[in-house]
Amino acid sequence: MVLSNGTHPVDIAIQSLPPLPDDEPKRVLILLDVQAAMLDAPPRGIPAASTVGENIAAILTHARTSPTPPRIVHIRNCGGPGENDEPGAPGWQLVHTPLPGEFVVDKRKNNAFAGTDLAALVPPDAEIVMVGMQSDFCIRATCSAALSRGNEVLLVRGAHATYDRVEVLDHGIITPASVVESEIEGELEEAGVVLLEMKDLPSLFTDT
Repeated sequence: MVLSNGTHPVDIAIQSLPPLPDDEPKRVLILLDVQAAMLDAPPRGIPAASTVGENIAAILTHARTSPTPPRIVHIRNCGGPGENDEPGAPGWQLVHTPLPGEFVVDKRKNNAFAGTDLAALVPPDAEIVMVGMQSDFCIRATCSAALSRGNEVLLVRGAHATYDRVEVLDHGIITPASVVESEIEGELEEAGVVLLEMKDLPSLFTDT
């Protein structure tokens, strides 16, 4: 289920957690469902795919080049048959190829801690920087689970996103994705998540 870089994704189902370094990380960057289908051009991809994709790439590059890099974990959703993120489908592939020392965790539920080895990669006292998709499903569920573990959770505005929401109980009115994203930010901030801006990136992975 979890692999360090170098194992073909088709073999994931039979993988076990590789040995971890003795020193536990102070910070973990979680890239949640940053997959080809999500960042494809709309309508298959999210409306903000271009901007959010660029911001996530900038955060990942900064993390990789930081003097005090975080542990980097790529979460990959495994959809059902025929879905865009069905395992092996083009849309299932990670946008960013994991580097040696980074980890990939496959999941099937909104909460990336549920039914996976993610907890073994994230110490309960580690600071988590969360980016990815979708704000109102996997971001919300995984942030909430991390808070319940005792982690400090940082969510970067402009580096998470979702789709427009169809209000089934309100005559099919469409709520724009940007409004949904803001709603989730308010909900998570009230729960204890720290909201950051892209302008905070230079100091995001420093010890000072």
